Parts: sequence; C-alpha cells; structure tokens
Amino acid sequence: MKQKTKYSILLIIFLAAFFSSLFLSQGYACNSQGICEVDNTPTFIPEKSTNGYIGVFIFLIMGGLVYLQIENPTKQKRLLINYGTIIGSILAIYFLYIQFTLLEYYCWYCIIIDFGMIAALILLIFNW
Repeated sequence: MKQKTKYSILLIIFLAAFFSSLFLSQGYACNSQGICEVDNTPTFIPEKSTNGYIGVFIFLIMGGLVYLQIENPTKQKRLLINYGTIIGSILAIYFLYIQFTLLEYYCWYCIIIDFGMIAALILLIFNW
C-alpha cells in the first residue's frame, strides 16, 4: 500500500475519533434514552466529558501530524504517529475491556474511538 494512501486512511480514522470525542465532550448521550450508563458507574475511568476533552486534544494533534506527514513526510513524524497509535491502541483495548467485562455498559462514541484506534494499529502493523 502506498504511504499516502495509508496516511489518508489514518487521517480518516483520527477525524472520526476526533468528532466522537467532540460529541463526548459536549455531553451527547450514548443511548436513545438520553443517558450515558458509563457516567453512572463507580470506576476509575475519567468522566465522559473530561475523557472527551482529552480525546479532542489528542486526536487533533494526531490528525494534524498525519496531515503534515501526507504533505511532507519525515521520519520523526512517522515515529510520533506510530508511537501515538500504539499507545492509543493499548488504551483502547483497556477501555474496551472495562466496558465489556466490568461495566457491561457501552458508550457508542467510545466504541467508535476504540475500534478506530485498533484498526489504525492493524494498518500500521501490516505496513510497517
């Protein structure tokens, strides 16, 4: 796969994660009843809106890095993107584990972000 195509796909993934984080930070509900069950559970996960603001910041930076990598590729940006994706995927697996096993409640915006990060990792692994 061409590098430009790979980074274009990564940019789409990070933009989807950015908008999902933006919705979380603005307090959009996770289900049709207007409730986010993840907020109502006693865990060590940051509050949904706080987690959303952190995600907006991180995915904005990652999306910007990917865009700059498409325009002007460098080894340093590639390494930052790779390390950011690896760390994000580890956190995504951790958050999925908490949602599916401990909480048994699901935030659809979080699931979009988590599966997007795992897909980005798979893309990077197959094109390392």
